[in-house]
Parts: sequence; structure tokens; C-alpha cells
Amino acid sequence: MSDSQQYLTISALTQYLKRKFEVDPYLGKVYLTGEVSNYRPRPNSHQYFSLKDDHSKISAIMFKAAFAKVKFQPEEGMKVLVVGRISLYEPSGSYQIYVERMEPDGVGALYQAYEQLKKKLAAEGLFNAPKKPLPRFPKRIAVITSPSGAVIRDIITTTRRRFPIAQIVLFPAQVQGDAAAGEISRQIERVNEQGDFDTLIIGRGGGSIEDLWPFNEERVARAIAASTLPVISSVGHETDTTIADLVADVRAATPTAAAELAVPVYNDVLLQLKQDQTRVLNAFQNLVQHDRQRLNKLASSYVFTQPNRLYEGYLQKLDFLNERLKQAGHNNVTQATQRYQQLNQQLLQRTPVHQVRQAQTQLTNLQQRLNRSTQLIMQRKQQQLAQTVQSLDLLSPLKIMGRGYAFVTADEQVVHGVSQLQPEQTVAIHMADGEAQAQITKIDGGK
Repeated sequence: MSDSQQYLTISALTQYLKRKFEVDPYLGKVYLTGEVSNYRPRPNSHQYFSLKDDHSKISAIMFKAAFAKVKFQPEEGMKVLVVGRISLYEPSGSYQIYVERMEPDGVGALYQAYEQLKKKLAAEGLFNAPKKPLPRFPKRIAVITSPSGAVIRDIITTTRRRFPIAQIVLFPAQVQGDAAAGEISRQIERVNEQGDFDTLIIGRGGGSIEDLWPFNEERVARAIAASTLPVISSVGHETDTTIADLVADVRAATPTAAAELAVPVYNDVLLQLKQDQTRVLNAFQNLVQHDRQRLNKLASSYVFTQPNRLYEGYLQKLDFLNERLKQAGHNNVTQATQRYQQLNQQLLQRTPVHQVRQAQTQLTNLQQRLNRSTQLIMQRKQQQLAQTVQSLDLLSPLKIMGRGYAFVTADEQVVHGVSQLQPEQTVAIHMADGEAQAQITKIDGGK
């Protein structure tokens, strides 16, 4: 046997490996759980996608007949339970699972994170915040995307075709991978710091949920929300919806659509300007014609043909007002005269001379009343005094002593009874005409 006969062809090896897969009893019916990835609906056709977990991924195919029995719509990131067989696809030499049955089994980690962040930002009002309008005629447009992708080429091509006077400035950034979210956020901030742009477009092509994940990062969403420029988000395909799409001011299905939203069609603008020019000219002519008609109408008016008619009514009204003025003046004078007479009469009654005379008469009457009252009071007081003196005179001790009565004192104290006296005691006897000293020789107690 020659050496060349020891080598196998690629086809022979592939057929051998495929045979191994098909005869293996453990691979004829396999039960798997994983997340759906790279799923793109293909109506009325076979479905191609991937199943993955945190560490591995396997290609999957579900034929049209089997997929027709599925009662739900698979979505990116959805966790599913599948039953199928493992085999090898000869043209590419890759192994895959041929899914026969599929059921939902919760939501994958990325999709769950997407829903959680979406709920959080919605509660903060980022999705319902007022959207900034796009400028109609932008001069400079900033584009944040990969410099090597088809996105920037599509945007440049569409913009040059529609509105070539607009300037496109690329801010290159990674749009896939762990570092992509940080670069996209920094470029958004950089565009706003420069401040000489009218519109900002953020975009990338389609891909799996993993590929589009940088546009589901919270830092990117907040950078878009904080942008002072209107932001157009063009991420993935039309069926893909990222957090960036929800926060942006405008969402475009494709990069081409983003460019169409950002700029008008130059020829359409020129055509619109010409139409507006024609409309302005026609409107101006109509205004001139209308004003000329008004001028002719006014010129034929009686104001110019018979100007005296203009003030005839005013002359008649003036005569009427003059009559009213004269009558009002006469009435005012009559009322003023009557009022003067009334006030003069009141003044005469209230003149100071009259008041002084009344006061003098009143004073004279009061003086007479005062004199009479004083005399009466003096008489009553004199009578009261005489009566009091007479009463006091009757009660005077001297008056009593004049009738032969006397009182005795001992040690300058009046003696009221014999109990206050002692034999041989010297006492004083007080009489009406003098005083005598006496000595007690005998004391007889009375009953």
C-alpha cells in the first residue's frame, strides 16, 4: 500500500463522523435547555438559530413541518426546552441539533437583564421624556459607529444623495464587545462637548442579542438621555428594539432610514422653495389687488366726493349738546342760589353775637340759682350748728358739776368705785369751781 492511500479526503472523514453521530444511541434523541440566540423569523420556511448557555453554543435547525407545531413565537434571549437529534452538516463540517419539539422555559439572563433595565428606566421617565425635534436643515451631523462597518457607508451615501451640503463627521467606536458601551458613552459626551453639531446618529448593523448588548447598557442609555443634541438611534434590524432605541429622540429601522430622517432631499427643498416663492408672489399680488379695490371703493365714497356730509351729524349733535349745557348751567345756578340762602339763614342763627347773648342770659340765670342755693345751704348749716352747740352744752360735764356734782381722781385716774380706793389714800375731788385734796379714812362697801 502506498503512502497516499493512508490519507482520507475531507468528504470521507465528514461522512465517517456523520455516521458516528447518527448511529450513536445517545445522540438519536437529546433533551436540551438553553437560550435562543441569532434567531431571525423566516415566515413559512425552516428556522435557523442557536442555543447557548453561559459557556457553550450549538447551532440548531427546525424544519418547517416541526416549527408549524410550535404554539408560541420564539424570541431572542428566550430560554427554551428542545428535543431533537444531533447530526453533522457535511458541507460545513459543523455539528448541529435538528429540533423536533420546542417549549418555552423562562427567559434567558440577557433578556431578563434587558427587561429589568427597561422597567427601571421606564419608571424614571426616560422613555416618556419630551423628545427633541430634529433640525430640518442640519449643517453638521455626528455619527457614532464602527469605522469599518456598512453603517457609515450607508449614511454617507444616503446623505450625499439627498442633501450633499450637510457635513458628516464620524466618531469611531466599538459597537460590539465589553468595551463598546464605554466607548459609545464617551463619544456621545464628546459630541455634546464640541457643541457645533445639529444631529447625532448612533448605529450599527444587525446581530444577536449578545452583539447588540452594548446598546442595552445603562450608561449608554443615560448618555443618550443627557444629550443636548437630538439623537437618532439605528441599531440592528427593524425587529430589534434596544434600550438606546427607546431613549433616543427618534428610532430608525436601518442606517439608511436614519440618514433619511436626518436630512431632507435637496431637490425637494429647492422645489419647495420655488413653490413657496410662487405662493408668496401670488399672495402678494392678491393683497395688492385687494388693497387697490379697497382704495377705489374708498375713493368713490361720499367722504371724498361730499366731505360736508361727514360732519353734518356732528354739527347737529354739537347744537344739541350746547342746549343741554345751557340748561344744565341754569339749573346749577338756581340750585346754588337756593343753597346760598339756606346757608346764610343758618349762619345768621349761628352768629357769635346771638350765641354770646344766649350765653350771658344763661350765665345770669345760673348765678341767680347759685346765690339762692348758697343762701339756703348757709341757713341749713347755721341751724345745724346751733342745734349741735345746744346738744353739746346739755351734755357738758361742767353743766352737770354746776348743779353740785363732783368726780374723784386717784393718781390722775378717775375713780369709778370704792374698790379702787384704799385707806389713808390721798384723792382729788374735782368740782365746778375748783379742786380739793382729801384722804380716805374709811371705806364702806355698798350693795
